[in-house]
Amino acid sequence: MRDYKLISGDSHVVEPPDVWEGRVLAKYKDRAPHMVYMEHGDGWIMEGTDEPLPFGLVQCAGLGPENYLTWVKWDSVRPLVYEPGPRLLAQDQGATDAEVLYPSPRIGNNLFTTNADAEFHVAMIRAYNDWLSDFCSHAPDRLIGLALMPTLGVGSALEEMRRTMKLPGLRGVVLGRYPTGEMAVTLEDDPFWAEAEASGTPVNIHVSLAGQQMGAAKTPFFGAFTGALRFSDASHRCQELIYNKVFDRFPKLNAVFAEVDAGWIPYVKEQLDDRYSRQNKATRPEFDLLPSEYFDRNMYWTIVADGLSIKYRNDVGVGQIMWSSDFPHGTCDWPESMKVIERDFAGVPAEDRHKILAGNAARVYHLG
Repeated sequence: MRDYKLISGDSHVVEPPDVWEGRVLAKYKDRAPHMVYMEHGDGWIMEGTDEPLPFGLVQCAGLGPENYLTWVKWDSVRPLVYEPGPRLLAQDQGATDAEVLYPSPRIGNNLFTTNADAEFHVAMIRAYNDWLSDFCSHAPDRLIGLALMPTLGVGSALEEMRRTMKLPGLRGVVLGRYPTGEMAVTLEDDPFWAEAEASGTPVNIHVSLAGQQMGAAKTPFFGAFTGALRFSDASHRCQELIYNKVFDRFPKLNAVFAEVDAGWIPYVKEQLDDRYSRQNKATRPEFDLLPSEYFDRNMYWTIVADGLSIKYRNDVGVGQIMWSSDFPHGTCDWPESMKVIERDFAGVPAEDRHKILAGNAARVYHLG
């Protein structure tokens, strides 16, 4: 059994050009996502988008800000971001024992929102999950894959969750929309939550649900700047799940909100409890717990560069925070992660440190 000391609760794969090749029916060959090669840089063509999607900013870990470029050529991309063997060596270089793997943001988001043709939509999602399982199966104790769920309704989401949780290397699911395929939670989602709870499958939302297509960033700095507020959708979703009593009906359900940090959690917990206590008891909904207690029981947060969440870890919930490198995106500190960790965790007791850096993720994703 591996002794996990550092697990990234939120890292990313960078999808190579052949993800869909050989994994979809011949009739979808020309429609499947594919890479185009252009003079100014290469990009993905995905059905429903108006222009190619670049990948320069999702593969620049360790290169330095001068190399943070929206458009790059695929042949300049280092194998450590898209091949399992080099990826494991990169983990070693960054003193990381394992990574929980999400898709590249534009790939995942646009797969979630391209669903006009139901059969095509499911085929693209399934092919992606099959590729990810192949990738993670090289070292399933270190490459922890999260399967994407189709956004066509509870039935197809349930079917894909059941299918993928039997595949090698996959240990959780990512939602782009709620299981019904909608942007608001309803009672119709319950069969999905029930299955996830019964099977111990963590349900993950990365930054936000996917309401619309993502195109190429027109103003990269502004996009990076507004990324500092990437918790805004998560703050709404956690309240929505509580208010609709999802965690009352499914008390063992684990919901992970990735790349949203956690310094904001104590304020939201305090405010929700305060507002709830002031309501008319005759007309307010009655919950099994105080709103803040669901944060401590059912919800988890991954942090990238969030010193406040470490400082106020007891108010956030020590058992709910998972460190993440965000590798190989430009926000990560690889290969110097340990230097930053030693700085940020100075004075943190060993037990708390282990939970945040490895123990919580090992528990949520059933790693030994």
